[in-house]
Amino acid sequence: MALNTPVCDFGRPADDFELPDTDGARHSLATLRGPNGLLLMFICNHCPYVKAVIDRICRDARELPTIGIGVAAIMSNDPVEYPEDSFANMQRVARELEFPFPYLYDETQAVARAYGAVCTPDFFGFNRQLQLQYRGRLDASGRQPAPPDARRELVEAMRMIAETGHGPSEQVASIGCSIKWRA
Repeated sequence: MALNTPVCDFGRPADDFELPDTDGARHSLATLRGPNGLLLMFICNHCPYVKAVIDRICRDARELPTIGIGVAAIMSNDPVEYPEDSFANMQRVARELEFPFPYLYDETQAVARAYGAVCTPDFFGFNRQLQLQYRGRLDASGRQPAPPDARRELVEAMRMIAETGHGPSEQVASIGCSIKWRA
């Protein structure tokens, strides 16, 4: 079932956490943030919405650090019910796609709950004070990639946040598969 993300709760502080990545390192807000902000993305391996845009996510994740934005992805799905999202498969996907960001495992789902993540992909853009400024989509993609010349909404928003500390007042919600919560 496809879900849309809620409207951005401007100014909401980022919740701290400590999670392992696919290489065994542990990360927190302090290790992930850039001097101008942080982009946290809730993604997974099996979701067709993520698969449709993962190349664009990687492209944008390579660009954002050049403007001082840290980037990380978090996988919070239940891997028992969705084996494609297992930690071993997270490691494989991160390696095969050469993720330019830490891919974090939220085994207890506590981080997804704290952030109010609802779907994959779900994007949270924070300013340098780690206040939420973007909760929108990557671009006009859905289950299929948007045209190559589609407006890069996420990058534009993160550029604005890096420059001004504020996100755009108009944001289009992301759409994707629901987070697969444990029973």
